[in-house]
Amino acid sequence: MNRVQNFIRRQSVSLPITGVMFPILYLGAEIGLLASGAIAAGTYLASNSTIKQVQFSSTSKELGMTRNEYKHVLKQVQEAKLKTKRLQGQYYRVRSISSFRQLMEMTKLSNKIIAVVQQHPRKFYLAEPFFYSHLDSALELTEKYTLLVGQPVKDRDIKIALQDTRETLQSMNRVMQNDLKKVLSSDVEQLRMELDYARLAVDKQQNQKLLVQSLTDDEGDVENERKSIDTK
Repeated sequence: MNRVQNFIRRQSVSLPITGVMFPILYLGAEIGLLASGAIAAGTYLASNSTIKQVQFSSTSKELGMTRNEYKHVLKQVQEAKLKTKRLQGQYYRVRSISSFRQLMEMTKLSNKIIAVVQQHPRKFYLAEPFFYSHLDSALELTEKYTLLVGQPVKDRDIKIALQDTRETLQSMNRVMQNDLKKVLSSDVEQLRMELDYARLAVDKQQNQKLLVQSLTDDEGDVENERKSIDTK
């Protein structure tokens, strides 16, 4: 999802086209400044939109996803970002350090999951429960908790509800940790494979050095024996 590169590529094509169209229309066709500007602007928009669609199709194909799948993942990522911002907005509404830390940890987990899926869209399917359920539950519980904790009157029922909510949010924290582990699972497995390969390469190189050293030592022993025989 390298949007910056795609944007630069679109502009590198659309802007030159627009830059050529305007003087041709204004000076060559002599249709007037406003008409030339309007047509040139339309050309820019059409060119930019067409290239964007081509890039979108190309990217989804490279990822092994259909356009609809890719579009759906992008939508879920954007919605998750908005929900996480709402979660961050509750920071200063909690009234205890432990609740603040808990909320901060949940926000960090959410941002990490979103970042991984944004970078690797196919990992979305490893974290579907996070996007469809877990983040929504965490946000809803947090907003209700901050609403109750901000009330001036706290009777026994409210205190029990607050305690239950804190415990449930702690459980949601662990659930989101598992969500992050799932999206990172393939990366961890790949890292293990690369480590195993690297260790094999190192062991092979060390064995070769030992073999060369052994052969060198043997040659030295033979040479010493020859010198000993010659002296006799």
